[in-house]
Amino acid sequence: MLGLTWCLCILNLCSLALPAQAQGQVKARAADFIVAVVNSEPITNNEVQSFKLRLEKQAAPGSAIPSSKVLAQQALEQLILEKAQLQQARENGIRIDEAEVDLAEANIARQNQVSKEELRKRVSAEGLSIAAFREQLRNQLTISRLREREVDNRARISDTDVEQFIQSKQTSGVAEAIPIDLNLAMILIAVPEDASDKQVIELQTKAQQISERAKSGENFANLAAAVSQAADKGANGGEMGLRPADRYPSLFVESVQNLGKGDISAPVKSGAGFHILKVLEKKQSELSNAKVVQTRARHILLRLSNDLNERSAIARLTSFKQRIQSGTDFAELARQFSQDGSAQTGGELGWASPGQFVSEFEEVMAQLRPGQLSDPLVSRFGVHLIQVMERREVPLTIREQREMVRNQLREKKMDELYTSWVEELRGRAYVELRDPPQ
Repeated sequence: MLGLTWCLCILNLCSLALPAQAQGQVKARAADFIVAVVNSEPITNNEVQSFKLRLEKQAAPGSAIPSSKVLAQQALEQLILEKAQLQQARENGIRIDEAEVDLAEANIARQNQVSKEELRKRVSAEGLSIAAFREQLRNQLTISRLREREVDNRARISDTDVEQFIQSKQTSGVAEAIPIDLNLAMILIAVPEDASDKQVIELQTKAQQISERAKSGENFANLAAAVSQAADKGANGGEMGLRPADRYPSLFVESVQNLGKGDISAPVKSGAGFHILKVLEKKQSELSNAKVVQTRARHILLRLSNDLNERSAIARLTSFKQRIQSGTDFAELARQFSQDGSAQTGGELGWASPGQFVSEFEEVMAQLRPGQLSDPLVSRFGVHLIQVMERREVPLTIREQREMVRNQLREKKMDELYTSWVEELRGRAYVELRDPPQ
């Protein structure tokens, strides 16, 4: 999901992208004219120039800024894409109601640590009307909803995708890869140090024949006992034992990276001779260095209704915060007033890993120290007062590690699908370019 993360750039309010419909709210420029038409809807020169200003202000300090002409073309293309997506959303019946825009506005104010009134003052100081600002929020939410419907739901990641990613990361030596354990069995056909080229070829042929016999179904353990020249003479069927992959020679790990349980490798040449390997077991390590910081928190939730608006809920929770700081028990207030299932446990939410709560809740919770109280926080569920009780670092379970990989792959796939989808939408749109932006 795109969510509202794009709104974080509004901290200085200068990087806010203005929608096509709202550009006329910016300080007027003389002699405006149409530069493009997208499916019968115009884009004006003033719109392009406003978007161009946004691109200039978004540039990192000290970075090279493209020429004015290039920036204008970039701005025009982005406006064309936005226009096409909004038109598609209307055709699909996507509508964003006032309550959703209200919540988006409240979230931006919270992210910038200002009140809604202060946010609106800053918007007005930038020359943008409140109506135009809210229209921009509506457009961004509309495009996000369209993306969810048209693209994100098609980004499915299978268990096979996850397993292949884990194996490729492990064998490529990437530090953050999820560890795996291997149990390999080996047959060694030794090559003497002074062996001639002819002898080496003969021994390689012998090893290849043994590999093919094993692949055709002959018992590997019996073959190992009969022909292996390893130090243990093939005892235990050549089994070397379950251990982390990094405790096997890298040559062995690389040779079995694409093999599954029960598969046999081709002969692998080392300084000792030719090795035939069988994968007896291959799994994610139970002993992983991957850890996650969990938070134990509690909250008081007041749900908004006809009888309790946002302003009143914030005032009430502000009063609760003052009482708690003066010595009133948080848990007792939660049991009396919190309007969710945690009330009976004094507002306790248990140990939570990242991603367990909605983003607006987690962003505030993550900034609190143990024992610290938040200011009242508006979320999609109502208004919260949060207290972090303690934190701990715990190893990720195998399931959690796999879910992290799955989410990572899904995000990448969604971005790829979205890029392709937008390009296709742009190709279907009728775009008439008129006078170039000035």
